Amino acid sequence: MLARLLMRLFVAASAIAVVAGLAFVYVKPPEGLRVTREGVPHLSPPVTNPATGEAIPLDRLVQHFKGGGR
Repeated sequence: MLARLLMRLFVAASAIAVVAGLAFVYVKPPEGLRVTREGVPHLSPPVTNPATGEAIPLDRLVQHFKGGGR
């Protein structure tokens, strides 16, 4: 009987921890999940320019295809 009670307490504590963690990430997302107003994540790696082979920031690629790039 004590084992069953301890298991229920453990499951309840685990469920509360999961819900609290998801709520925290939803309310105050980590820096890696934040995005610019174009929808580009702040911590995104550079992408390869197919014409020159150089690495360019993803922001510049998005601006180019939206019509505001160089």
